This record gives sequence, structure tokens and C-alpha cells, in this order.
Amino acid sequence: MKPFMVLRRTSLLLAGMFLGLGLTSSGQDNLPSAPSATIQQQKKAETPPPPAPKAAPAPQAAQPSGDAPAVAKDQPAATVTPQPAPAPKAPNVSDQDISPDDITTTITRTVNEVNVVFTVMDKRGHYVKDLTQQDFQVIDDNRPADQIRSFHREADLPLQVGLLVDASNSVRDRFKFEQESAIEFLNQTIRPKYDKAFVVGFDVTPEVTQDFTDNTERLSRGVRNLRPGGGTAMYDALYFACRDKLLKEARTGPTRRAIILLTDGDDNQSHVTREEAIDMAQRAEVIVYTISTNVTRSNSKGDKILERIADATGGRAFFPFQLNDVANAFMEIQDELRSQYAISYKPADFRADGRYRTIEILAQNRKGLKVRSRRGYYAPNSQ
Repeated sequence: MKPFMVLRRTSLLLAGMFLGLGLTSSGQDNLPSAPSATIQQQKKAETPPPPAPKAAPAPQAAQPSGDAPAVAKDQPAATVTPQPAPAPKAPNVSDQDISPDDITTTITRTVNEVNVVFTVMDKRGHYVKDLTQQDFQVIDDNRPADQIRSFHREADLPLQVGLLVDASNSVRDRFKFEQESAIEFLNQTIRPKYDKAFVVGFDVTPEVTQDFTDNTERLSRGVRNLRPGGGTAMYDALYFACRDKLLKEARTGPTRRAIILLTDGDDNQSHVTREEAIDMAQRAEVIVYTISTNVTRSNSKGDKILERIADATGGRAFFPFQLNDVANAFMEIQDELRSQYAISYKPADFRADGRYRTIEILAQNRKGLKVRSRRGYYAPNSQ
């Protein structure tokens, strides 16, 4: 019997790109390495290579097993480096051995569409939930959008939430109360079989105490397992949560990705900068809500940093001075996550050049309204 082979005569790169919530082609291979990977590479470079082992007779080749190692559900998976299987030798097949039915053609379709989830508030800080498409104008890269494809009021978008808790020495005073407030937030916000969340504690390095799950009991245990101590690498933790958790988590439709960052805003150990962490949050389409643990009423450097992170990603910065204000901040975030609009539009003069493009959504027809959304996105790169 002659070997079977499918000749792909027409092979075009599938460049369908869905920009926005749930539909983005992230291009992870082109992203910079996470801080943890950079540290590992530095350690490898500093470690002298081991002496070469003596040559041994080649063992009998064993048949590879198709079974992958089992990983417990909702538990952090260990990093496994798969070994590539040897490429099979290509059989000698002539064109006469191939029928027209064996030829595969890939159809390319490019969809230039951006999806944005945003919130609207009035002068008093109340959410406005009764607006229509005609009440907004979308400016993409300083030009009005070509076409509005869809507009929806969204009260129950699926959530992918990361809780990042500063576990450094600087936050010991209110740590227990903040843990309990975070647990209450997760219990009230995460809906089984619909939303997912994960918990990361960070000091010098980020530690996942609970991976993505919809089980609030496991999330609560993950929060209680946090232990304060060490320095603060806040930017590394934010970068890690965006790149290695949220950006890699699959979504099947419009989804709201959010991070709640509980910290005093001081960073003294990170390997990435603040702007690099913000850049990664924008690539992952993550809205960051910051809750300051600074107990003083002064507008400190850390508070300004938290404002910058929240503003650049379309989130909000909270500065609770009293313990009860922490719980109130979590309640306001929960309310906002259920009070959004979702708009889909076609940009004007769009080019797949990998460049950062700005987004501005303007409220019209009613005065005093404030729109908050992510500030922009990265166009896909056609190369």
C-alpha cells in the first residue's frame, strides 16, 4: 500500500485577528520573557556547566507513551518542558500519487474589529446604565471609528479575575483584615461555572496560592495561605499575572479581565519597570483596580503609582484610610464589574503593523458623564 500524504499547495497564514475581549490573537511568542524566566536565564548563565558524562552504549529505544502526567484540577501545574518527538522520514511520493481531493487550501480572512468594555459615571460617581449607542462616539488613533458593529449593556459578562496581594513586610498591620475583605469579595463575585479567579501573593517573587478556579472555598484557602514577609516586587507580580495567567487563559466570547492589586504601591525589588507592567496589562486587555494599603493620608509616591496603573488600564484607584473602607472598596469594584457597556467597532485606516493605537470613548448628548475604558491596544503584526 502506498503511503498517504496530503500536499498543501496553497498555504496562507491565517491572519484573522479579533481585537478586544475574548477574541484577541495575543501573539505570545513575540512578547518579552516574564521576570521569573529572566532570572532563571541569569542563574543558568552564572552556573558552570557540569562535566560531560562518559559515553555509554545507546539504550534500546522505548515506545513513547501517549499518556500525559495528570494535574489536579485548579492546582498550579508544574512547568514541564516537553521533548520534541523525532520527525518521521518523508516518503517518496510523486504528484501522480495524490488525488485532487487530498489538496488542502487555507482561506484567509482578516477581521479588523475592536471590542471594548467600559463604564460610565455621572458627576456624583454613580454608574449610568441606561445609555444607548447614539450617546457615544469612538475615537481610534485620533480618528472617528469607521463603523460601530455592535453595542450592548452588559450586566453579567463572564469574569476572569486575578487577586494580587502584597505580602511584604510593609503591609503587616492590616494584613488579616484585608485577607478577610478579599475573601468576602471573591465569595460575592465569583459565580460557579461562569467566572474564574486566581490568587497571587507577592513579596520578592509572585507565588500562586490558588490557580484559576470557580470554587470560592479554594479561593478562600488561597487567600488565607498568604504569609507576609520580604521585599516588594509589585511590577513583577503584575507583569506575571497578566502574561502568564490572564493572557494565556482561554475565552470563548466577550469576557471582562480584571486584576485587584492590594498594595502600598512601593516597589524595591522588581526586574521590570512600571511602564513595562502597564504595557503587559494592556496587551492582555486587563483592567487593574488598585487598593492602597497606605494608612497615612498623604499623597505618597506609592499612591501616585497606583493611580497611574489604574488610569492607564481603565480601572480605579481606591485609598481606604479606615479598615471598613477596604471592604467598601471591594464592594464598589464588584458593583462596577456588573455595570458595563460593550462596544465593537471597525477602526479607520487600520494597519496590521504591531503599533499601539489609542482608544477614546466620548459620551455625548448628556453633560457631566465620565467614561472609563482601557486607553488603547496593540494592532496585530502581519509579519
